[in-house]
Amino acid sequence: MTRAFPRLASRLAGLAAVLALLLALPLRAQDTSQDGAAKPAMLLADSVYVENEERLVATGNVEAFHDGVTLTATRILYDRTTDSLTIDGPIRITDAAGNVMTADFAQLDRGLQNGLLAGARLVLDQQLQLASVEARRVEGRYTQLSRVAVTSCQVCGPRGVPLWQIRAARVVHDQEERQLYFDGAQFRVLDVPVFYFPHLRLPDPTLKRARGFLVPSFRSSTLLGFGIKTPYFVPFGPHKDLTLTPYLSPKTRTLELRYRQAFRNGSLTLEGAASSDTLKTDGLRGYLFAEGDFLIAGDYKLDFRLKSVSDDAYLNDYGISSADRLESSVSLRRVQRDGFMRASVLNYETLRDFESNDTQPRFIADYFIERRYFPRIGGELRLAAEAHGHLRQSKRATDGPDDDLEVDGRDVARLNAEFSWRNRWTLAGGLRAGVSTHLWVDRYMTEQDVTSSPEVSRAIAGVAVELRYPMQRRGAAGGRTLFEPVVQLGWVGGERLKNPNDESTRVEFDEANLLSLSRFPAADRREHGATLAAGVRWMHQAPTGWSAALTLGQVWRDSADSDFSRTSGLAGTTSDLLIAGRFSNPLGITLSMRGLLDTDMQVAKAEARAGWSTSRMDLGASYLLLEADPDEDRDQTQAEWTFDGRYQVTRHWATSGEARYDLSDRRVDRVGLGLQYRNECIQVDFQATRNYASATNLEPSTEFDLTVALMGFSTGGSGKEYRRTCSF
Repeated sequence: MTRAFPRLASRLAGLAAVLALLLALPLRAQDTSQDGAAKPAMLLADSVYVENEERLVATGNVEAFHDGVTLTATRILYDRTTDSLTIDGPIRITDAAGNVMTADFAQLDRGLQNGLLAGARLVLDQQLQLASVEARRVEGRYTQLSRVAVTSCQVCGPRGVPLWQIRAARVVHDQEERQLYFDGAQFRVLDVPVFYFPHLRLPDPTLKRARGFLVPSFRSSTLLGFGIKTPYFVPFGPHKDLTLTPYLSPKTRTLELRYRQAFRNGSLTLEGAASSDTLKTDGLRGYLFAEGDFLIAGDYKLDFRLKSVSDDAYLNDYGISSADRLESSVSLRRVQRDGFMRASVLNYETLRDFESNDTQPRFIADYFIERRYFPRIGGELRLAAEAHGHLRQSKRATDGPDDDLEVDGRDVARLNAEFSWRNRWTLAGGLRAGVSTHLWVDRYMTEQDVTSSPEVSRAIAGVAVELRYPMQRRGAAGGRTLFEPVVQLGWVGGERLKNPNDESTRVEFDEANLLSLSRFPAADRREHGATLAAGVRWMHQAPTGWSAALTLGQVWRDSADSDFSRTSGLAGTTSDLLIAGRFSNPLGITLSMRGLLDTDMQVAKAEARAGWSTSRMDLGASYLLLEADPDEDRDQTQAEWTFDGRYQVTRHWATSGEARYDLSDRRVDRVGLGLQYRNECIQVDFQATRNYASATNLEPSTEFDLTVALMGFSTGGSGKEYRRTCSF
């Protein structure tokens, strides 16, 4: 007996080393120690004994553990003379990632690189199941499965039929490349053959980026007919990839592309398409969008958004975007604690049928810089400067009020500088007082416009005095209420110069500029004279979780400003009453609104948004009203309702919808309905959309989109969270 113990210990050590190799092979290669040897394994069994000093046998509830991998079996026999391993099942091997292999019997030869597993079943990433009659280990890298059924669907009972499966004569799983290769593959739905593939390659679910076809989608359009999109994904290393999507229908031959690249300091995305269709017969159609964001030296951020399209209708015809103007920009900015800098170049391309790219300001350059200083006298000193210019393609000058706008070629440049000092104090009783002083230096240059002075300059001063009285109350239950009235008296000297109003034709009166000395959006216009602004702000946070806020404001001036349009809310000597509010509660209900009421209590502009969000539902409705205003190129009142929502009907079924209704024309502008089904093995998305185009350069269209994705492969994504359960 004393001599048997060392021998048994020696055999156990040998078996442990062999098990370490075995557990490293079936699912995923494991780490080894620095000298290349496998990490030690631990073996547990009811009985362990040695036969003829050459064979070690472990029987009864055999368990082996190695580096996060667990093996269970009924019996393990290790023969040292042949260096082979025989395992009796049921066998179950689970790795740290959750991959599982089961078998009835295993026989592995010398070196454990090759062998046979009978009745093998492989489960990858707790999703994809591969059941076979037998499996062979080849070169320690490949698992060859014969007569295989592959699915990620839950199968209940011995006679259960999966929703879909792939039957194949042979499947090879490459552990290093994480790919599945099928020979003689047959795709079945409810066990009915649908497609046959002599050869097929699919990535296993653990591979996140794999070359190959992605989930196809089907699209039916009244403009383009019924077609199919088949994306093909090409990765170029871990940081860049290309997706090519052929789109074929009876009326179009289209190739879409998307290129992405991640850099150490930013990212780049290119999207585009080229089409040959029957809608236009004058050559290829297409678009190209480029987007990039980069962080460069000195905390500078560079970003660009470049957009180009072949014709006005292409984006609408192919359902890419509903934009009616394309903005391309390149900007460089830097934000610091006491400074800000922004430089940008923009280009606009209008797709509207009533606008001309020749007469729109297409090329715009802008540079702005601001610095803050805190002098010893107190307060804050700000220095800001801006240079701006925009050009039109038209070379014909504007010659008066009756000038044909189709040949308006006015070009404008300006230089603006501002010096300001501001400070605030807390007075007795909690009254807050503030003062700000300003000096503006402006120079405007205009070409191709005989109605304006070619060059004008000025230096004007401004001052504002502000009083606030914030009052806060805290309730016994923890609620808080803030009530703050505010009044500001302001004055700006000088008078309106004879430079054109190109940038400030649309003025928005809101909470942000209630206390501004100039409410024009750009520096080509400034307010002049004395103004009085008053408002009140109320906010409440309830202990039960709901909150609300309300802002009221109004402006009075000594003389009316003719450059404020009627619907801006600032025309005349007394402005419209500004009302803005919001509300939210723990039930997920949110409300927000803003509007302008004139002296007759009529609404000139209004917008509102209501939403209700829960764990199963997201509903929203928006309302917009813009009264007719010729000064803003709006000949009739515009008003519309928009609705959007999504509802999770059950764990697997969801529905969505959207609608836009034009109240002015009393017609539906857009309607969309969607339906989605998702479980552990399939995702089906169906979308129907109807666009009622009102522009002469666009055609109404109805579109149907269907996408079917098989879960369990890296191309289809994961469906583990939607796994169903069997009930008997």
